[in-house]
Amino acid sequence: MKITFKLFASLTDYLPPAARGDNRIELEVAPEASISQIIEPFGLPPKLVHLVLVNGHYITPEQRLSRTLAEGDVLAIWPPIAGG
Repeated sequence: MKITFKLFASLTDYLPPAARGDNRIELEVAPEASISQIIEPFGLPPKLVHLVLVNGHYITPEQRLSRTLAEGDVLAIWPPIAGG
């Protein structure tokens, strides 16, 4: 099934170069793949996987190990944000 995978801020560096311009790629994933399994091949440092949303809804760290997606879902990830 196809989903949209979006990375923001410094995490866009983990996308293939051609996808960095609009920070998204279309992925073909197994229906039984958890969010953690989908993220794993991209090599994101766990401490940078801060805010995880599926279709705009926050997914807690505990849910990421078992939560699966559906056709057409959008998985978006942001790193911790610092500023002042």
